[in-house]
Amino acid sequence: MINIKQHNTLVPDRIVREAERKYITGVGRTQAWVLEKEGSYPKRRLLNPNGGSGICWLLSELLEWCHSREVVNPEVEKC
Repeated sequence: MINIKQHNTLVPDRIVREAERKYITGVGRTQAWVLEKEGSYPKRRLLNPNGGSGICWLLSELLEWCHSREVVNPEVEKC
């Protein structure tokens, strides 16, 4: 279970595949790989540790990463 702080509700954790990961984070495949190598993005996991080619992420780790991003205020202070 993961705790989504914004709503104070518990959501079951689950596996997220590539297309959904991109939709959730808004980060493309190459940029995600670069950020992951820098240690600033959730690490991918193997769906089949015995040799399969499928990769996934945990929803909880992606949401935590999203919530850790700085909020950008689109309102510009007028002089």
